[in-house]
Amino acid sequence: MTALSPARSPLSSNLICMASMLIWAAALPAAEVLIRADPQPLPPILLNAARMIMAAAFLLPVWWMVEGTESLRRANWLRGTMVGSLLALGALLLVFGQTRTSAVMAAVVSSAMPLIGMTLEIFLDGRKLTPGIVLGLMLSVIGGILAAGNFDGGLGFGIGALLCLGSVITFTLASRWTVTALPGLSPLGSTSLTVCGAAIAGTAFALISLALGFPGPNLAVFGLTEFSALAIYGIGGLAISQLLWIIAVGSLGIAMSALHINLTPFYVMVFMLALGGTWSWVQALGAALVAVGVLVAQGLIPISRR
Repeated sequence: MTALSPARSPLSSNLICMASMLIWAAALPAAEVLIRADPQPLPPILLNAARMIMAAAFLLPVWWMVEGTESLRRANWLRGTMVGSLLALGALLLVFGQTRTSAVMAAVVSSAMPLIGMTLEIFLDGRKLTPGIVLGLMLSVIGGILAAGNFDGGLGFGIGALLCLGSVITFTLASRWTVTALPGLSPLGSTSLTVCGAAIAGTAFALISLALGFPGPNLAVFGLTEFSALAIYGIGGLAISQLLWIIAVGSLGIAMSALHINLTPFYVMVFMLALGGTWSWVQALGAALVAVGVLVAQGLIPISRR
């Protein structure tokens, strides 16, 4: 927990984490508008950079208005930029991973995040495994795989899956260090600082891609619709969602917070229903297993002992 982060009840912390995942899921259709457009207004690497710049441009003024100039001045910008660079690297690995595998495979790999988070807490924090935690993790991972959706020809292990796994590991580390490596900052300050670092790194990745001859932006097709989609994806899907996520991680820890990520495919399915999508009972079952796993792992559903 950061120094300026108030204590929260497990219920409020879980609700905050759920809100983070809901906002992130709601922003994904906006990303689809940009990714599936033909021609694309922004290639994936440039889209990643633009999203982070949009998020940083939103968070930085909010941080300054809420906490003042002194909070920005005493922040460790070098360390924050280094942690933020991990966020940018994780997003970049995910972009490359998804281009070499399916979205379903990416979701399946992402379901391992609670295991990665728990491993970090065992080795770095001395967390002890309990039967409830083990059962909760198992339910979350199985539920996350089911919630990923249609598997017809969707799975394929290889370099794409490895890149997605690297993205998950990187994001997990960045989330943990946002909370633990920036003492004295509030969740708003640490999130703003690391997102600014991510914007700097993302911009560097974009400039390198242009220097290497990768496609540039197509400004001729970048209109109000595309800008609105980018704003939703950057401000909602990164700035606000990441702020709520860091608040939850500061209260619950990375492992318990990561359990919620496996609900995201279900949330996406629900939001896509409004756009003509279909209901999946398999995904609903997966979401139910994840929800039970969250409660069991945190001891909110006790396991009887005989």
